[in-house]
Amino acid sequence: MKYMLIMRATDEGLAQMQNADFTEMVETIGKFNDELIRAGVLLAAEGLDDAAEGVVVDHSSEPPVVTDGPYGETKELFGGFYILNVASKEEAIEWAKRLPATGPGFKTEIRRVTTIDEFPQDNEWIKKERAWRESTGQL
Repeated sequence: MKYMLIMRATDEGLAQMQNADFTEMVETIGKFNDELIRAGVLLAAEGLDDAAEGVVVDHSSEPPVVTDGPYGETKELFGGFYILNVASKEEAIEWAKRLPATGPGFKTEIRRVTTIDEFPQDNEWIKKERAWRESTGQL
């Protein structure tokens, strides 16, 4: 069975994260990722871009309504995701409008997936992750 670990934070938690040392955060996450890799359980690990950069396609009406995100609430459940390789956010929105799960209660949040190239390449843990991704054909 596959599981996605979706990390959510309150406003207070996000504020704390903003004050954290980035290098220390990458090292902590790198160690955890290394444990997952050594255990043979890691299939993919990606961060999502800031939710403020996302959009929401609300299928409660026809045509679907597109608004700038985020509009998620903790009571809303994350049911799954698609990763698309598209040229732009607009192209991703057009695909999201075509999803078959439509009607009240269905929304698609669109977020850019950050890449390993956006992190400091001289970091030990980033180097290890890059080597792992290359060895598994992900890069």
